[in-house]
Formats: sequence, structure tokens, C-alpha cells
Amino acid sequence: MRRLLVTSIVSISVFGGCFFPADRGQLLEGRVDKLSDENKKLKAALSETQGKLDDTTAQLKTALEQLDQASRTTGANIGVKVDSAIQDVAALRGQMESYQFKITELESRLSASEKTAASNPTPSKADEPKKEELKRPDDPKEFLKLADEKAKAGENDLAKKLYAEFFKKWPRDELAGDAHFGLGEVHFLESKCREALYEYGKVIQDFSKSKSAPMAYLRSADCFKELKMMDEAKLALNELIKQYAKTEQAKLAKTRLAELEKKPAPKGGKK
Repeated sequence: MRRLLVTSIVSISVFGGCFFPADRGQLLEGRVDKLSDENKKLKAALSETQGKLDDTTAQLKTALEQLDQASRTTGANIGVKVDSAIQDVAALRGQMESYQFKITELESRLSASEKTAASNPTPSKADEPKKEELKRPDDPKEFLKLADEKAKAGENDLAKKLYAEFFKKWPRDELAGDAHFGLGEVHFLESKCREALYEYGKVIQDFSKSKSAPMAYLRSADCFKELKMMDEAKLALNELIKQYAKTEQAKLAKTRLAELEKKPAPKGGKK
């Protein structure tokens, strides 16, 4: 049953299409930088192609003039000159059409890239000094305490960043389960149940002995309920009662399970 619950949580949080990595801010900034570099390359390619088009246009004009002259030439070589001029004109027109198509394509890609970059602005540099001012403790317990304090203060973005840093520094520390739960709580308070389920699932699957594990089951049930997945909510509550029978969370689970299992009164029935 526990394995089924974990599978449900992973399916909802990851395959549901709403899973965001903890270091989303860093990925976003990297993505914007990549778009900026791509814009520079596109602009350079566009400028180069435009130059080639200008040269080809000039060559086409010259070739057309030569064709006009050749068409008026008399003598034994008139056929050869006209054929040669026609071939030159055809080749140059083909190059010009190719360059025009490439310019249109580059302009379209450049416009799309600029729109994407505009919709994902680079984090303001004005925030950088504030990031540097916050001293990170070297002790995992103190580090987690700092992240939890920021979360309780409503500084969600900073809290998420600190939790992400904790996972990088101490991924298998005994407090990592509590850190995953803390991050899940931030998502839960933001009504992002799919993201929260991922973090609660990490606690249940990888840190079942942490103090946050019972609450992770209870919160998972809350998330499933919000997502209208009542069977999964009941499964989480039953598993909580089974695995942590003597905890306060298990008592709450029994109450909530009883509420979920109540059949709604038929419409129009007697009060």
C-alpha cells in the first residue's frame, strides 16, 4: 500500500506537468542568458546573410545588363554569349531567393527569441547585494533553521533557494527529510499541490524515519483532497494510521478518514 501511495504521489507531481526543480531561479537565469547568446548569433547571421543578398543583387543587375548587351550582339558568338548570360542570371536569382528565404526565417526566429526573453526577464541585479548579505551557516541544523524561518516569514523565494542549497550540501543528512517537508509546506501554502506532493513524497519514500514523515502523509492527503483524488487521500490517511499509529497525526488521520468516508445525504431527503 505504501508503494502504491508513493507511485501516486510521483505520478501526480512529476508526470502531471507541474513539477519545478528547486533551483528553478538558477535555471531560468541560465535560460535567459542562453536566449541572449542565441539572439546575438541570430543577429550576426542575419547581418551576414543580408550582406550576401546585397552582393547577389548587384551581381544580378550586372548579369542582366550583360544579357541585354549579348542579346543585341551580332556575329558567330551571339548564341554562346546569350546562353552564358542566361545561366548566370538564373543562378544569381536562385541565390537571391535562397538568401531572401533565409533572412525571413532568421527574422522570425529572432523575433520569437526576443519575445521569449522578454517574458522571462533576468533577475534584477538590485537583488544581488541582498543575497550576499545573508550569511549561510555551515552547520546543517542551523542552515535548516534559517530556511524554516524565512519560510515562516513569508519570504518564499528566499526559503526555496535556501532549501535547494541545503539539498546540494547535505542531500543524505538526517535533516534532509525535514528540509523536503519544509519546501513542501512552502508550495502547499502557495496552493501548488503537485509541487508539494513531490516534496512530501521524498519524505515518505527516502526519509520515512524523520520526524516530518507522519505530517508528510497528512499533508499528502490534504493535497489529494484538493486535487479531487479522494481514493488517494484515503490511502494516505490509512497508511499514516498504519505506519505511525501512536502519533497525534494518526489521530487526526482517523478523524479525517471518517469524514471522507461519510456518504453525502441524498438531495431532497428529510433533515
